[in-house]
Amino acid sequence: MTYPFKALSLTYKKAPLAIRELLALDEAACRLLLHTLQHELGLADLLVLSTCNRTEVYYSAEGDPSGAIIKALGQVAGLADGAAYRSYFTAFNTAPEAVQHLFEVALGLDAQVVGDRQISRQVKRAYQRSAAAQAAGPFLHRLLHTVLGSSKRVQQETAFRDGAASTSYATLELVRELTAHMDRPRVLIVGLGEIGADVCRHFAKSKRFAEVTICNRTTAIAAALAAECGVQLLDFAQLSQGLRAADVIISSLNAAAPFFTSEMVSGLPISAHKFFIDLSVPRSIAAEVENVPGVLVYNIDSIQSKASAALARRVAAIPQVRAIIAESKAGFAQWARELCLAPVIQQVKSALEQLRQKELARFRKSASPAQSQLLEEATKALVQKVLKRQVLQLKAALQRGETRPIEGLFAALAP
Repeated sequence: MTYPFKALSLTYKKAPLAIRELLALDEAACRLLLHTLQHELGLADLLVLSTCNRTEVYYSAEGDPSGAIIKALGQVAGLADGAAYRSYFTAFNTAPEAVQHLFEVALGLDAQVVGDRQISRQVKRAYQRSAAAQAAGPFLHRLLHTVLGSSKRVQQETAFRDGAASTSYATLELVRELTAHMDRPRVLIVGLGEIGADVCRHFAKSKRFAEVTICNRTTAIAAALAAECGVQLLDFAQLSQGLRAADVIISSLNAAAPFFTSEMVSGLPISAHKFFIDLSVPRSIAAEVENVPGVLVYNIDSIQSKASAALARRVAAIPQVRAIIAESKAGFAQWARELCLAPVIQQVKSALEQLRQKELARFRKSASPAQSQLLEEATKALVQKVLKRQVLQLKAALQRGETRPIEGLFAALAP
């Protein structure tokens, strides 16, 4: 017995940034895709995950609806023909494959920066969306609780997330290298989503920079983070002033089209170099910006792990992480087998009840009310004992990977 849980995955491993940004979904788009897949395609156990490195759909369905899912994803992303990008997707068409992949994604084994903590939080938010939309069934609820519980174990029991080897820290390391020849450079961080906020915290701790300034469309968010980190605050209306003063501009703006254009940047005073780091997907800095003399642009695919010591410790902890996954999967697999057994138990219960009622009907004609009541109670108790014994035998058979006892039971109960 297997459960029809599957996944479609588009990640940095097969899809370059130019493709990933076309199919990246914001919060509203994730909710819309959930609704479409649930109510128009009739899929269950839905999880829609979209980050800078991946867009994935987990689901339960018989058959192969992957073409329809990619088409729906393309429509939500505003593409005329989503099917044209199918070759960039990887399909996990069995429950063991899809479950294993979700574990590796959520725990950080599949992350571009191995052990990245952010992905676990992103998976949790995706699950919260599914639960709020009532798109998660018992299978997905149990799976996500198991996955997130395993993530906590990895944090507590291993060195897999020790040190600072996240995308945000890799940004800090890259900027340190780029500005090594500069005396106390000035940094401007624009956009304070999860990655932007983490970048701010890392830069605020560094003594390398003369000034770190943050700028965000929502002033209240920026003000709170500025107070927390002790950095400068710039009103979004004064962004052009900040661009002129900064040596490094880091953008994690969420926008459908590039916010920083060559026209905007070409008018800036540039004495030597001005570095633009784009952490957004879709990109918030137009590729043409690098054509401006003195400007260098680095996008999310340019961010490599610079924390070599932390990364080495994380790599060394991978066997421990895989052992936690294996242990967690074993417990979940046992629960999933029993979930698949539930319809069988119900069928057995119905068959036994039909037999009970048939036999009672034969004796009730000549029995008194008191005798009928005794027969009712006695046969109910007998059926319960038989059912309990059969359920225990079925569970034991499933643990052994056998189906013959189930088939034999149906044969025995057949009229």
